[in-house]
Amino acid sequence: MKKLLFACFCTGIAVLALAQKKPKTMPVLSAEKQAIITSVQKHEKELTEISDKIWAYAEIAMREKQSSKLLADYAEAQGLKVTRGVAKIPTAFVAEYGSGKPIIGILGEFDALPGLSQKAQPTKEPLNAGQPGHGCGHNLFGTGSLGAAVAIKELIAAGKLKGTIRFYGTPAEEDLAGKVWMAKDGLFNDLDVCLDWHPDSENKAGIQSSQAVTDFSICFKGKSAHAAADPWNGRSALDAAELFTNGINYLREHIKPSVRIHYVFKEAGKVPNVIPDTASVWLWIRDSKRSGVAAVEERMKDIAKGAALMAGVQYDIKLNNGLYEILINETGAKTLQSNMELVGPISYTQDELDFADKIMKEYGVEANGINGSIKPLEKTKDDPEGGSTDVGDVSYIVPEISLLATTAPYKSPWHSWVVVACGGMSIGHKGMLFASKALGTTMVDLFQNEKLREDIRAEFEKRKGKEVWKAMLPDGPPPVPTD
Repeated sequence: MKKLLFACFCTGIAVLALAQKKPKTMPVLSAEKQAIITSVQKHEKELTEISDKIWAYAEIAMREKQSSKLLADYAEAQGLKVTRGVAKIPTAFVAEYGSGKPIIGILGEFDALPGLSQKAQPTKEPLNAGQPGHGCGHNLFGTGSLGAAVAIKELIAAGKLKGTIRFYGTPAEEDLAGKVWMAKDGLFNDLDVCLDWHPDSENKAGIQSSQAVTDFSICFKGKSAHAAADPWNGRSALDAAELFTNGINYLREHIKPSVRIHYVFKEAGKVPNVIPDTASVWLWIRDSKRSGVAAVEERMKDIAKGAALMAGVQYDIKLNNGLYEILINETGAKTLQSNMELVGPISYTQDELDFADKIMKEYGVEANGINGSIKPLEKTKDDPEGGSTDVGDVSYIVPEISLLATTAPYKSPWHSWVVVACGGMSIGHKGMLFASKALGTTMVDLFQNEKLREDIRAEFEKRKGKEVWKAMLPDGPPPVPTD
């Protein structure tokens, strides 16, 4: 009897404890955030059509005339004030709505990659042989960001939010550093916070940095002569170029593991029986920090000078452009993470899952389906994975919050025809719309919460430290094609 009474007593205590235990706090979908999701759903057909048109245009860096016009025209039609041709780049533009602070910016890219044309199908077949394709999903990027900006604009117009939303149409991310030219013109200076996203094979808040990079052309000039009759009268620029690249390769032993150096010969003579009087090398230097790149640059310049001396020729080093690494913001990433979870994972039809498996097998890699779940917030790595972006320069001017969204099968090979195909069909569309909702709901928090903006700014200032951003660009205007 005592045992029974004791058991009943313990059971009662346990029941009471469970009754008093607080339920887990769930994210709250406010009226403003619901309005963001409703807006994206309302504009879904238009956004998808815009994305597909840009996908078909597939215009490369600084040549995105149709893509830029399509996005700018749509922004204007939705009531945003559009300024075209900013920073002396015909395809760059800014679209904004509202007045006063805070000013929240969002970036949108739309350039394609050369030679990646592909139909929206799971077998390899170019849409237009030899032509560009969206192997990085930028047709989705610019459109998705503009969808979020339009949703915010509607809330400002309805008096539900106060401040200014500003969409940046940013060309030439894959080459020619479009955002750096825009940053040089001060176009991001007055922002409180800026957001961006990028197509990926997972949904996650961007908490990893990128690699800083500099892009150089090294040209050697010598004296031509007959290679058989009187080679002693010549001074071979090709000798200098080869000595230079040999020096670069010997340097590899003495640089940090985080450094990457890549080069190609751009000019190396025309025929073997003429001593080449000109030769040139195109070289990139990367590291996890801009300071690391700068140190290797100085060694590279010494090697170029030494190679020229050994070959008895002249040399010239030209900076084409350079990019900073992304300055991450954990406070902003956590805010984005909560809103991604609020929006919820992406679901796929059986046809989409079959498409994903077939295209990966066709490419020759393991098929792992599509990962539409929301990945938990990661820890920041000291050494970022390979790749550079001009978003890094923006992140040294204003706090930057980045999102990655699933637009292709899990572990897809990026900059490939696989990504092009998925970006032109429903798998890509779903990731784009998810990005619009996640970014839009995050911007609601940024507009409404002054303390959040202050905390994001404080982390930005701490991480930036004494670093002073400086555009790594050549003198003169942006390299806009004249044809």
